[in-house]
Amino acid sequence: MIDADGVHRVPVDEHLAVTTEVLTGLGAPERAAREQAGMLLEGDLRGHASHGIRRLPVLVGRIGNGVLDPAAEPDLRWTTDAVLAVDGRTGLGPPVAHRAVEALVERVPRTGVAVAAIRRAGHLGMLAPYVERLAGAGLAGLATTTSEALVHPWGAAPAMLGTNPIAAAIPTGGEPVVLDMATGQISRGKVLDHAARGEPLPEGAAVDAEGAPTTDAAAALDGAITPVGGPKGYALSLVLELLVASLTGTALGREVRGTLDTTDPVTKGDLLIAFAPAAFGVGRTQPAIAAFLDELRTLAPAPGHTGVQVPGDRAREARAHNRFRGVPVDAATWAQVRALREEQGGAGA
Repeated sequence: MIDADGVHRVPVDEHLAVTTEVLTGLGAPERAAREQAGMLLEGDLRGHASHGIRRLPVLVGRIGNGVLDPAAEPDLRWTTDAVLAVDGRTGLGPPVAHRAVEALVERVPRTGVAVAAIRRAGHLGMLAPYVERLAGAGLAGLATTTSEALVHPWGAAPAMLGTNPIAAAIPTGGEPVVLDMATGQISRGKVLDHAARGEPLPEGAAVDAEGAPTTDAAAALDGAITPVGGPKGYALSLVLELLVASLTGTALGREVRGTLDTTDPVTKGDLLIAFAPAAFGVGRTQPAIAAFLDELRTLAPAPGHTGVQVPGDRAREARAHNRFRGVPVDAATWAQVRALREEQGGAGA
C-alpha cells in the first residue's frame, strides 16, 4: 500500500512471511529462514533499506550458484574458556551469529568476557540486534565485521577498506544504549539507491574514480565511499579490519568478498564480544547510567537542534513507527521479492 506521504509500505507479517517462504523453498530449515528473514525485516524497520529485503535477491543468487548453503549448520568450538571459534560452513549469516550469541550468553557469566570469532558465514545484516540480545541478558556487547572494499583510505582514491561497522550495547535497566555505525560516510546501498533515482549524494560522502569529491552517485559507483570523520574514520576502519582479520583468519582489503556478489565464496570475518558487568566487581552501575542518560535527554536544545538523543533512540522510534504503519519497502524491490516467492511456489500475489 501507499501511505499519505507516498511511501510504499508492507505489513510486518507479510514481509517476514514472504522472505521465509523464499528461503525455505530454497532448502533453508524453518528456523534459519525465519532468523534470516527477521534480520532483513529489522533493516527495513529501522530505516536502513541497504540491509533490508533488497538483499534477498543476492542471497537467492548466492544459493543458486552454490556459494551459500541455506541448510548449513555452523561448527562452534571453544578453543579456550573464553574464545569461541565459529565456522559458518558457508551458511546464512544470522543463524550462525545467533548460535554464537547463545553460546556467549551461556558462557560469559563464568568467564567474565567471551569472544566469538566467526568465519565463512554469510552477511549478518545489521549488527545492532545481536548486541541488543546480549544487553537483554544483562551483558555489554561489541560486534564488528569486515566487508568488501568500498571505502578509500585517507589520502588516496582507490576503494581499499570495507565499511567495517562497529556496534555496541550497554544495559541500563531499561532500554539499552545501542550504537551501530559504519566507518564509511554512506552505505553502498544508499549510493545505489541515489543512482537509481538520479538524486545527488550528500556533500563529502564519496569520491569519483580520480579521488575528487563528488555528489554524482553514478560517478561514486566507479569511485569510493569516503571514511567518516576523514583520517580518524580511516584509522578506525583500518584497525577494525586488521583486528577482525587477525582473530578470524579472514581476508583483507580487495580480497574480502561474498556479501554483495552472487558468485564468490565469502571471505569476510565477524567478531562478537560479550562482557558480564558483575564479573568486574564494580557494583551496580545501571541506575547511574540511566540517570546520566536522562540528564542528556533533558538538556535544553542548542540553536538549530531539537534536543539530545542517545544512541539507539532513533532506531527504536523508527522501528515502532514502522511496525505500526507498515514496513517501508521500495515498490520495485517488493515486486521483485514477490516474483521470487512465486518462483519458489509460494502463495500467490
